[in-house]
Amino acid sequence: MTQIDVRKAQSFDAGAMVSLLNDIIAAGGMTALTTSVTSADLRDWMHESGAWHLAEVGGDICGFQWIGPHVDLAPDTCDIATFVALGQHGIGIGSALFRATCAAARTLGYRRINAVIHADNGGGLAYYRSRGFETVGHLKNLTLPDGRTVNKVITTYRL
Repeated sequence: MTQIDVRKAQSFDAGAMVSLLNDIIAAGGMTALTTSVTSADLRDWMHESGAWHLAEVGGDICGFQWIGPHVDLAPDTCDIATFVALGQHGIGIGSALFRATCAAARTLGYRRINAVIHADNGGGLAYYRSRGFETVGHLKNLTLPDGRTVNKVITTYRL
């Protein structure tokens, strides 16, 4: 069994996290992000409210998860984003991250976690469904910054 260590992400982790994230963005279809991000971008996001956790295997960052407020959500509901390194799915990284994220969400006073997933992201839909997220709505024909049109599935998890 693979040893997965989860800890709070720190500013000094931004470089490795951005590398992982930009690989996912370049592969396409697994995130709403359509253009690469910089370490400075990620550090700025990390300094905003919310909680960031990362997973390491053998000292290498292999995934990270974020929760935080969103202007379109109730104050007791946070948004979530999950990123697992390409080729590292199915070994428990997402599960380990979600345990830490749920604990942080409760500490921050949240009662629900909201996830919005591209309708064609089968892996993302399966991941959130396997955590217990329930579909509560759909967004249709959204135009992304790169011009593509997508549908999204809105899900929620009750803490």
